[in-house]
Amino acid sequence: MKTLLGGVIAAAAMTMLSTTAMAEPEVVSGPAADPECFAAWAPETKFLKYPKKEGPYRIALANGYIANTWRIQMIQTAKAYAAQPEVAAKLKEFKVVSTGEDVPAQISAINNFIDSGYDAIVVNAQNPTAFAPVIKRAKDAGVVLVAFDNILDTEDAINVNVDQKGLGVLWANWLIDKVPNGGKILEVRGVAGTSVDTDRHNGIKETLDASGKKWDVVEVVGKWDDPTAQKATADAIAVQGKFDGITAQGGDTGVVQAMIDAKHPFVPFGGETENGFRKFCAKYSGEGLKCTSAGSGPAQVAVAIKTAIAALEGEVIPQTVKLPLAIVSDPDFKEGTDYFPNESDNFFVGNSFPTCGINFSAQEIMGQSKENQ
Repeated sequence: MKTLLGGVIAAAAMTMLSTTAMAEPEVVSGPAADPECFAAWAPETKFLKYPKKEGPYRIALANGYIANTWRIQMIQTAKAYAAQPEVAAKLKEFKVVSTGEDVPAQISAINNFIDSGYDAIVVNAQNPTAFAPVIKRAKDAGVVLVAFDNILDTEDAINVNVDQKGLGVLWANWLIDKVPNGGKILEVRGVAGTSVDTDRHNGIKETLDASGKKWDVVEVVGKWDDPTAQKATADAIAVQGKFDGITAQGGDTGVVQAMIDAKHPFVPFGGETENGFRKFCAKYSGEGLKCTSAGSGPAQVAVAIKTAIAALEGEVIPQTVKLPLAIVSDPDFKEGTDYFPNESDNFFVGNSFPTCGINFSAQEIMGQSKENQ
């Protein structure tokens, strides 16, 4: 009996070890299977090839923060992408969970997906460094883990992102050019603790500091949300008085509305890609609202799902995928291309990745719900 039981245990252990070993991605030579879509972050980026797994697949989206328009549109975009016939044919199940700003809750959700046998998990992480144990669990279980937007500080997951720090650099350079003598700047930040907020802030700060000009930067927290950013801006104007320039990571429509309500003069502004913000930029350019609008569309999530499917199908992909920024600057805001007067102010315009075949209309996205499923 002992011999039989020991043999069963040994066989089970060997099976587990074999499964884990098979799940390890192989480091291979590039380029990626779809190099235009899956662009490597840098020349030294590793290329990975996961063992091919037969579909259809069970894929989950583990989101954290949900209380702003970017995240809501991101959830809607994920559902719209998963519903496309050619994508839906590859999916046995697509699950969405948003857990708020509670990092342990997001980690618990990922653990639950691993325990439930999902093939891949895409995650917009609340903290880049807090996920080490669950990253290891996913790797050991052979689950493909793809982080996007707010990425993970690890090489044991695939990261999909734009150059968030470079975005901060772009906004800061816009202010340096448009406020040539330096001055007082309002910086409206995002969600504290996230990699996006940290990277964008560092890009802004380092670039302003290196300019050799004198800057007085007032930081407030807008959480990438119009009402929150509007109140934070209104409070800052009430306390600080006049600003010479503004940069905001999101909630930009609310920031401009706060300026209008306070009768604050329009000033140069480096901001995101919300439709309402771009409407304001086009309308008030002649009155001093000189904008650069650049950012990372919520359709990042669709690229992340596409990447997860490619990994499960055994295609070669980079460990870190770099996506292009969507950028338009004054005076080049074109109605019907860069902003849409008849669409919601909350719609993020820079939301297509043509190199990946991803381009959604506002109607496709807004027809989806933001709720867990």
